[in-house]
Amino acid sequence: MKAYYKYFWLFGLFMLLALIRLFENELFYDPYLSFFHSDYLYMDSPRREIFKLCAYTSLRYFLNGVISIAILYVFFKDISIVKFSAIVYVFSYVILLPLFLFFVLDPKQENYYIFFNIRRFLIQPIILLLLLPAFYYYRKGV
Repeated sequence: MKAYYKYFWLFGLFMLLALIRLFENELFYDPYLSFFHSDYLYMDSPRREIFKLCAYTSLRYFLNGVISIAILYVFFKDISIVKFSAIVYVFSYVILLPLFLFFVLDPKQENYYIFFNIRRFLIQPIILLLLLPAFYYYRKGV
C-alpha cells in the first residue's frame, strides 16, 4: 500500500513539471521562447526587459528545483540526497545565471547555441535528469 503513495506523489510531481512546461507562455516572461523556436541563427536577439527576464527565469529555476528535489526525496527517502541535490542546484544557479546574463547583455549570433543550452539548464529540469540516474546507480552500488 505504501508503494501506491510513492507512485501517486511521483506522478503528481512529474505532472507539476509538465504543467510548468505546458503553461510556460502564460506563466513566465521569456521572449526567447519564440526566438529559439524560429530560425534564430540568422536573426537578431529579441527585445527584452533584462530584470524581468532574470526574475522569471530565476522563478522558473526555483520552481523546477524545488519540485525536482521533492521527486528525489520521494524516490529515495534519503535526506543526504536532498541536501546534496540542493547544493548542486544552488551551485548550478550561481554558475549558470551570470553566464545567462552575459549572453543576454551581449548577444552575438555566434554565441546563440551556447546561450540556448545554458538557458535550457535554467528553465528545464535537466539537472533532475542527471541526478536521478546518478543517485540510482550510487544506491545500487554499481
